[in-house]
Amino acid sequence: MSALDENIAKLAPHLARIGKSGILNHIAGKPVPAAAGAWFDTTSPIDDSHIARVARSDASDIDAAAQAAKAAFPAWRDMPAAERKRILHAIADGIEARAEEIALCECHDTGQALRFMSKAALRGAANFRFFADRAPSARDGQALPSPTLMNITTRVPIGPVGIITPWNTPFMLSTWKIAPALAAGCTVVHKPAELSPWTARILIDIAEDAGLPPGVWNLVNGMGEDAGRALTEHPDIRAIAFVGESKTGSAIMAQGAPTLKRVHFELGGKNPVIVFDDADLDSALDAVLFMIYSLNGERCTSSSRLLVQDTIADDFETQLAARAKAIRVGHPLDPATEVGPLIHEAHRKKVMASFDTARTEGATIAAGGTRVGDTGQFVAPTLFTHATNDMTIARDEIFGPVLTSIRFSTEEQALNIANDTAYGLTGYVWTADVTRAMRFTEQLEAGMIWVNSANVRHLPTPFGGMKASGIGRDGGDWSFEFYMEQKHIGIATGDPKIPRLGT
Repeated sequence: MSALDENIAKLAPHLARIGKSGILNHIAGKPVPAAAGAWFDTTSPIDDSHIARVARSDASDIDAAAQAAKAAFPAWRDMPAAERKRILHAIADGIEARAEEIALCECHDTGQALRFMSKAALRGAANFRFFADRAPSARDGQALPSPTLMNITTRVPIGPVGIITPWNTPFMLSTWKIAPALAAGCTVVHKPAELSPWTARILIDIAEDAGLPPGVWNLVNGMGEDAGRALTEHPDIRAIAFVGESKTGSAIMAQGAPTLKRVHFELGGKNPVIVFDDADLDSALDAVLFMIYSLNGERCTSSSRLLVQDTIADDFETQLAARAKAIRVGHPLDPATEVGPLIHEAHRKKVMASFDTARTEGATIAAGGTRVGDTGQFVAPTLFTHATNDMTIARDEIFGPVLTSIRFSTEEQALNIANDTAYGLTGYVWTADVTRAMRFTEQLEAGMIWVNSANVRHLPTPFGGMKASGIGRDGGDWSFEFYMEQKHIGIATGDPKIPRLGT
């Protein structure tokens, strides 16, 4: 039996179980269908086969979840931080125990290749452990004495929060948002993306098996225009953390405005990777390929614009095209697969529309530009060359395994091209000149920049973008700044000398 066949056999009982039970909501500690009895179907992008029916929730389901989160908040907020820490570590233990199941189900649900998803659960467990260990110090503040007052600061959890997660790497991103909210003492209403709801169901089961009290974490499935909007508008939800498209982020901000919701957005990107002619070109080539073609190109931090110095561009693009053509496209449960199918037929068609756009705009399709096979949502890794930054293919986020190569001559030109975008999430710079690296990164408009490296996450560092790429930061203490309110308390240390009125 091949490794692919073995993995398909391992997936089968999980697929049969979820196909029988469906994907329910989870409110106040109980799995429940949508109140109105509505359902929608979810399918696998591998072959468009049916996975399960999913509860299609509306405002009444969101209200029930918000009320459960509100009722559970005081006890969770006041629980000793050491106990919250223990529970979050128990959740991490549960994730690790079911890591293989999570990886197999996520691959079937999203089309992501197993070689990347095999560690997704372990990354999720690491997120819970990191924030579990920080829970006891989440409320720590400062002592800021003045001549007449002992001024102290502290933080308190903001209350019930809404978390809306996307369809790409949904398990890991759910843990990245939910773990710090729980560590801070908030309660949660989670709405996962309708295209990839499976592992969110697994995750909340793990959490309650680990001893999380009922109502602290509630799961509501549904469409963005129904359940999502109801969550962003609900008066008892104090904040919304959202990962997704910039256009949707703008809509959420407007929907939350009447209730003055705090928002945290991780949105889109059209991220540049800048390769100067003095760089380690072999390593740069590996990084360029990895950061656009891994995870099917369906991630916000992908380097979808290559800015390459014209003195090396011909050879670099030739090698890039050859390597892109050699990338293994196939079934995501095959360990040899490097690129799997895109999430859904509609998204595949959107990605493939960029191929016609590239031809119309005068770019060259040096690799890919085609669908792979007649079934499933597979697209060949694609490279556009002879592009300019004013082309649509250089400005719009394609969100697939598609790279646009643009040439530059000088450092100043490279910087202007890199910053000439509505987005500002990440940037990647390849050069052997450390002074150039310092100078360039100082002026590059991006929230996260890596020099001579691919994207390597370090959990204490801030994660987030500028401009249309988002608002706020995740990671370390930055996560607590979002999920908690700052308090100042001033205690008089002597005669307060208060002016007297009315005498």
